[in-house]
Amino acid sequence: QVQLVESGGGSVQTGGSLRLSCLIAEYAPTTYSMGWFRQAPDQGREAVAAIDIDGGTRYVDSVKGRFTISQDNAKNILYLQLNSLKPEDTAMYYCAGNSHSRGNRGGDWLLQERFYNLWGQGTQVTVSS
Repeated sequence: QVQLVESGGGSVQTGGSLRLSCLIAEYAPTTYSMGWFRQAPDQGREAVAAIDIDGGTRYVDSVKGRFTISQDNAKNILYLQLNSLKPEDTAMYYCAGNSHSRGNRGGDWLLQERFYNLWGQGTQVTVSS
């Protein structure tokens, strides 16, 4: 069963904005954190941003001040607002959930992929110069 479904990707020019959404199925397990990861062609997957059950957030340095992660618990949707996009932001963006491990609020554990056991299929973001 598909538990996480991303949407909102697209093609924009440098400096543009996008908002990614991740719909979390009602039957998905309770998560201690949710995150966004990305993978560019011929590169490994990297964490972008994450939010924990206590509302703490964490961002990779390259997106601080440009991207914002948020969660609407009533609608079961995770968002990632992408502003001031750069060509190096081009990648497939994945939504991920962690249903088995909990750490300190806003801790660096949030960006560690090993904690995430639920994955969406991805949405493509392409930024042209």
